[in-house]
Amino acid sequence: MNTIFTILNKENLTKQDIIHLLKSEGEDRILLFNKSEEIKKLFVGNIVYYRGLIEFSNICNKNCFYCGIRSGNLNLTRYSLSDEEILSAVKYAYENQFASIVLQSGEVVNKIFINRIEKLLNKILSITNNEIGITLSLGEQTEETYKRWKEAGAHRYLLRIETSNSELYKKIHPENDKHRFKTRLNCLKKLRKLDYQVGTGVMIGLPFQNLSDLADDLLFMYNFDIDMCGMGPYIEHPDTPLYKFRNLLESKEKRFDHALKMIAILRIMMKDINIAAATALQAIDPLGREKAIKIGANVIMPNITPAKYRVHYKLYDNKPCVDEEPDECIQCLETRISMTGNVVGYGKWGDSKHYHKKRSPIK
Repeated sequence: MNTIFTILNKENLTKQDIIHLLKSEGEDRILLFNKSEEIKKLFVGNIVYYRGLIEFSNICNKNCFYCGIRSGNLNLTRYSLSDEEILSAVKYAYENQFASIVLQSGEVVNKIFINRIEKLLNKILSITNNEIGITLSLGEQTEETYKRWKEAGAHRYLLRIETSNSELYKKIHPENDKHRFKTRLNCLKKLRKLDYQVGTGVMIGLPFQNLSDLADDLLFMYNFDIDMCGMGPYIEHPDTPLYKFRNLLESKEKRFDHALKMIAILRIMMKDINIAAATALQAIDPLGREKAIKIGANVIMPNITPAKYRVHYKLYDNKPCVDEEPDECIQCLETRISMTGNVVGYGKWGDSKHYHKKRSPIK
């Protein structure tokens, strides 16, 4: 059987290697994290890049079984920020040298929404002198829409696959034309075709999920050749259909441990991509994001949505930092990041090195 040393020094990991690492405990677990930390320092350094997160609307046309803002949740107060509120948050990010923002909302597909985002992108670039990086996380859209938004100024797009197992995908989504695994895959391919920096991610610890699925998730991201990743532990929400299967779940602590291992293994497999430290980690462990940064993550997303709206953007239960104003959040984060031996990359876009490496001509 392969020892941990043999696996960690291989150029390419097999599925069985990954499963072995996901099962690691004790000294083997420490060796895994030491290796991923070493690779992180070597390939992306000790800089953590901010992405000012603006959750500008919780209105969603989808009804995913795991999500707190799904269309079928009638216990939720819906909201949508005005353009002025969004631009005010952008100015905050720009004036505080975040250098990049994320526009995120529930999934909406109509002309009014599409046109609004295009106009917002133009305004955002105008008020920031074309100096701010823009990531969109707005779900499945047509290729034409992605193209319009790219031309208007967006250059990164995060579309989580949630799981690479098509059968598991069906179990956590309604069975209809709005929720097709193939559609999600095709959207990722369209984003790649349009030369976005493409990000995806998965939920870790879902009901019906096993270590084989998680290993396949990592191989999916490797084979798709993503530029950035956002993944974290699945946390159940009482106002979702998946909540009834909570008895099938591993403990939150176990899900957290698997999430850290997934980040560490992905860093080893894809050495120069951007990996976000998901807020869901902090919902389980108060130092969750710091632990992720220590062993592989290099992006963090301070929430700069006005505090009065944050409580209504709860994708999962026990979401942290919903009552903090941006200034409180930033001061806290900077202290936390410094504790990990990393520094904040103020004023830097922090684009994926992997993305730019792929685009550079071979010499």
